[in-house]
Amino acid sequence: MASQLGELEQLVMDRIWSRDHPVAVREVLEDLQRERVLAYTTVMTVMDNLRRKGVLTRKKAGRAFLYRPAQTREQHAAAFMGEVLAGSRDRQVTLLHFLEQIPAHEAARLREALDARRPEGNEASR
Repeated sequence: MASQLGELEQLVMDRIWSRDHPVAVREVLEDLQRERVLAYTTVMTVMDNLRRKGVLTRKKAGRAFLYRPAQTREQHAAAFMGEVLAGSRDRQVTLLHFLEQIPAHEAARLREALDARRPEGNEASR
């Protein structure tokens, strides 16, 4: 289940998504401390909360845990968008409002993606 991330959760996940390997709390803390002062326990608590929410997974490595994302950034965003859409009273109206907000070039990319997903021989549905 995807969820909207809080500010610190988003900062933590940005660091973790940018890596191609599992990370320890210390590695994320050291990266975050370049921009702000944080306690080890704060970052540890945030990462454990993200694990309990299903955003991170963890594996014991010696005395520490190594964390990795349960989904890619894009998969998480798509799941969150799906939850928002599911919570709408009228999905079609919600989608139309969304489309009104995105730039024309992104709408064109969305059209291309939808066309690519369309089964062959289904041209009549255009």
